[in-house]
Amino acid sequence: METINAVCPRCHSVVRIPTGRLEERPGCPKCKSAVLSGEPVPLDRQSFAPHTERSDLPMLVDFWAPWCGPCRMMAPVLDRAAAELSSRLRVGKVNTDDEPELGGRFGIRSIPTLILFKHGRELARKSGAMDLGSLKRWLASAIG
Repeated sequence: METINAVCPRCHSVVRIPTGRLEERPGCPKCKSAVLSGEPVPLDRQSFAPHTERSDLPMLVDFWAPWCGPCRMMAPVLDRAAAELSSRLRVGKVNTDDEPELGGRFGIRSIPTLILFKHGRELARKSGAMDLGSLKRWLASAIG
């Protein structure tokens, strides 16, 4: 049986999930939370690496701030993307006001900036707000 590794959004443990169960919203054996919750995962310095490096699913990270108008416009788009693509992609959010070190580490110059990671490697980057259709097209071209 083929499995993938995914990281629990609550306890940040790596969970092995049979690929045939991805649509079933499997639970974390450690904390019992839904691993593929269909919601964006708030990320900080401690949780960033497990989610971007140890998951077999690509992780789309939104670098944002609460005072940013375009960031607030993107929030519902990212919520929908997280829900619709939960078995193929994870969505994470980094508040650059709370985590300036992460913003600096990735050279975030404008927000919102989206970075797509897989196994710790940056696959693609895009700055600025976009609608759900544009986001899905960009992700399809970046993931392949």
